[in-house]
Amino acid sequence: MQAMETAQQSRLYYFNNWISLIGLIIALGSAFSFVFLFVIDLFVGNGNAYLGILTYIASPAFCILGSGIMLIGWVFYRHQVEHCKTDRADLTFSLNLSNSADRRKLLLFSGGTFGFLMLSAIGSYKTYHVTESVEFCGLVCHDVMEPEYTTYQIGAHARVACVKCHIGSGAGWYVKSKLSGLYQVYSVAFNKYNRPIETPVHNLRPARDTCETCHWPEKFTGNLDRVYASYMADEANTPYTVRMSLNVGGADPRRGPAEGIHWHMSAEHTVEFIAEDEQLQVIPWVRVTDKDGQTTEYVTDGFNGNPADYTIHQMDCMDCHNRPAHAYTAPGRAVDQALHLGKLSTDLPGIKRLAVELLIGEYSDKAAAFSAIATGLTEAYAGRPQLAETIAELQNIYALNFFPAMQADWSAYPDNIGHKNWAGCFRCHDDMHTSPTTNQTIEMSNCNSCHSIIAQGATAEALSTLHPDGIPFEHPDGDDVSGFLCSDCHDGTLTE
Repeated sequence: MQAMETAQQSRLYYFNNWISLIGLIIALGSAFSFVFLFVIDLFVGNGNAYLGILTYIASPAFCILGSGIMLIGWVFYRHQVEHCKTDRADLTFSLNLSNSADRRKLLLFSGGTFGFLMLSAIGSYKTYHVTESVEFCGLVCHDVMEPEYTTYQIGAHARVACVKCHIGSGAGWYVKSKLSGLYQVYSVAFNKYNRPIETPVHNLRPARDTCETCHWPEKFTGNLDRVYASYMADEANTPYTVRMSLNVGGADPRRGPAEGIHWHMSAEHTVEFIAEDEQLQVIPWVRVTDKDGQTTEYVTDGFNGNPADYTIHQMDCMDCHNRPAHAYTAPGRAVDQALHLGKLSTDLPGIKRLAVELLIGEYSDKAAAFSAIATGLTEAYAGRPQLAETIAELQNIYALNFFPAMQADWSAYPDNIGHKNWAGCFRCHDDMHTSPTTNQTIEMSNCNSCHSIIAQGATAEALSTLHPDGIPFEHPDGDDVSGFLCSDCHDGTLTE
């Protein structure tokens, strides 16, 4: 027994060195940080992915590192003792509380330990807050994330932290997101990332787990009144306004019939689809399952594949609201908004056309774009009192929506809200998806099921007369556009 105790003491003796002591301090500090962060994670209202990383990955990693350093010290010191024939102890510990010097040493050691642990706790907590911040997400990889960070700041979700939507709560999703994040770090470090960043985000969790924590589906109801002011690309910048009543509809059958735009999200049925492209723009197959479990499939003429061989997507919020926080305004629309708000003057002849042409020019960087905008406007409107204001506004529009370094602008990312510059609703509602069993078609012509035009025109008189039952759309130039999709002609530029 005594021999075993001697051997055990001998093995522990090899930890008696400065290297192992440093490892012990690191291990104890990380262990304390783990306990501290675990308590925060346990009681915080909505779990955060970066808190999870610090708690369950970073802290244990440092604890393992400290343990490894302790082991290195043990191996090194054992080698010194056994091969260098020395029995000198690197560290000696003796404590006699009756000795005032030893008491001071104890107090000094206790105070230092307490201070170290407090610094570890404060540092861990501060690091957690930094890594969950929007600035951390948007500015650490500034060149790559500049488009997303800029458009986020002027979007409807500018007060919602990135991690709330991109990750949400729960350990499973944060692990998935961080595993994919490892490749993203590699891509940035070795310049392997795509320009522009590809969409959709494949590891984004379902909208029901994120969007619907704030947007209550049972409240998807009622109509919204919207005014769309646009200007023709002529010398007079002729205005043309359409006022619509958008039938947002309801998704809760307990409060009324499921109808309108949000019919697609009603709990009474499920809508599924197959897309033939990564950006979900070409949809040849749709399946609707009603509340009784009956299914109806709609297919286009050219689709002969077996649905089982494809990825079947269940429709959710993101299939229409696919740019909820990072929307790039099309140049035609951005100029229309500036004209409508008086930031650009309609007194400048042909400003709509010239402004759009300057915005969509090919530039090597933002500085080149700003220079071209200033030069082009100065040549056209020299001596005009609005010149400086016009240059500043157009440069601001460019800065918020065009990012040549990342090749990111409105043309790179489809926007599925509506159906003007992109197919949007008409990906399915195109009169080309027909059920082989019922011969029913997903119609394009019944526009009033989603919106009604209650006023339109270029004059105050035309816009002051409202038509509650809706009126047919009249194209501003009087052309007959029946049979065409809006996106067949409109591309976000001068066809606005």
